[in-house]
Parts: sequence; structure tokens; C-alpha cells
Amino acid sequence: MKMKQENTDIHMFAPCGMNCIVCYKHCCHKQPCAGCLNSDLGKPEHCRKCRIKDCIKEKGLKYCFECSDYPCKYIKNLEKSYKKRYEASLLENSRFVQAYGLESFMIQQKAKYTCPHCGGIISIHDRACSECQKKMK
Repeated sequence: MKMKQENTDIHMFAPCGMNCIVCYKHCCHKQPCAGCLNSDLGKPEHCRKCRIKDCIKEKGLKYCFECSDYPCKYIKNLEKSYKKRYEASLLENSRFVQAYGLESFMIQQKAKYTCPHCGGIISIHDRACSECQKKMK
């Protein structure tokens, strides 16, 4: 089951700053992941065992940027990994949400990660379209 990006589901924004809609496990798999804070069905093991998700629940917060320790070592490590591997910044995502709101962020992300060829979702992880499988630069 492939998925076209048709809405701006604000529930797919993870506490760390990740837009789960553009995760390969959500947009490119038969059993799509429901997002960080939703069901574990279809979720990769590293997401099910995420320390950031556990921390945010313990502290009773919705987003990491609400924490007085932000950015903590977990966020800094994840940020370093995303910058290096995917040329993406979870810190910048969070700053955008703080400044302009979650709905504006998801609209901006939809424009950035929509395939120009078919309207599918471009995965942040492998830069491939969920519909036509074309690789983007």
C-alpha cells in the first residue's frame, strides 16, 4: 500500500522534531507506522525503544523543546545523526514549530517532501517516492 500525502496531520510530529509522515516506515511500507506517539504497530524496534519518547512521557511534556534541558544529549546525538545521514535538522524543525506553529510546519514539510512527478511522499531516509519510487536528489 503506497501513500499519497493528502493532509497535514499534526499528530505525526514527533517530540524530537521528526515529521513521521516522511519516515520510510510510514510512507513506503505495507504496514505503515502510525507515528512516534501512536501505536507500535509497524514501528521499527529503535522507535519502540526510544529514550526520547520515554523521557517526554516521564516529564509529562508533548515536545522536547518544552523541556528546560532542551537540547539534551539524546536530542544532540539524534540531531548529529540526522544532519550527517539525511541533511536534515530536527532542531530547526522544532524551532520552526515554536515560531510558526505545527500546522504551518506540516504545510511547509508537505511542499518539501511531495514528489514533483506523481504527488507521492518523498522519504527523508532514502529520498525515494512512496508512489513512483523515483529517487530525488
